[in-house]
Amino acid sequence: MLDFVYYPVSAVLLLWHKVFGFAFGPDNGITWALAVVFLVFTIRLVLLKPMIRQIRTQRVLAKLQPEIKALQKKYAGDRNRQAVELQKLQKEHGFSPLLGCLPILVQMPVFLGLLHVLQSFNRTGTGFGKLGMSPELNAHTANYLFSAADVQSFLHARLFGAPISAAITSPANLLDAFSQFGGVPTTLSIAAVAIPLMLAASLFTHLNARASMARQNAETLANPQTALMNKLALWVFPIGALIGGPFLMIAVLIYWVSNNLWTYVQQHLVFERLDAEESVRRIE
Repeated sequence: MLDFVYYPVSAVLLLWHKVFGFAFGPDNGITWALAVVFLVFTIRLVLLKPMIRQIRTQRVLAKLQPEIKALQKKYAGDRNRQAVELQKLQKEHGFSPLLGCLPILVQMPVFLGLLHVLQSFNRTGTGFGKLGMSPELNAHTANYLFSAADVQSFLHARLFGAPISAAITSPANLLDAFSQFGGVPTTLSIAAVAIPLMLAASLFTHLNARASMARQNAETLANPQTALMNKLALWVFPIGALIGGPFLMIAVLIYWVSNNLWTYVQQHLVFERLDAEESVRRIE
């Protein structure tokens, strides 16, 4: 159903696995971890230009607030006319509400695609979405663009002793699939890798929210809806990383940390550049 997502995700992941496989070996956990990290970086790099345009249009919209309020006041009794005039104003200044949703609209299917492709390296579980394969059949069945040999390489891979497709709460029948590929890992060995990643994901989620709040003006901060979202981003979402982390495979936690790390660095670099551009325009 979502093959149009799964195949491109597996293609990018496979590409980076081949690249880092030359340096560290195809079965190395670092190779697979870096493949996930650079999958994130690839997607975020593709989204960089629309993201910068999104920030620029948001800044334009902030400057248009007085005009927007004037329109709302002028056409307070005519909501249809108010909507038409508001759309006209946004169009004149190149603002598109859809553009603000573009990064998340692209990243969400990529995240779901990565989750599915990674889960499909180990199809021995039962239940919703599981195929219930035997460990032998699973190890000799391709996974989208990954060959059976790649599947076995993934099962061999360990990151500080833990398979990157395992989660703290992985049931015993899923962990048994690793018996012929380095032995069945313990929950403790998985937790030793997953918990630091969970803490990092939580920390970066909080820091990104704090950095975003620092750039909001007083009027925006006073808005009740914005205030609620800020509280969710500052505290609820980071706590969610700690609560949901035990149920996520290590590779997904690597994705989460990498994505948040990119966002943290990107926010500072991009806003510094845009602030410098505005300073130059004021001088001119």
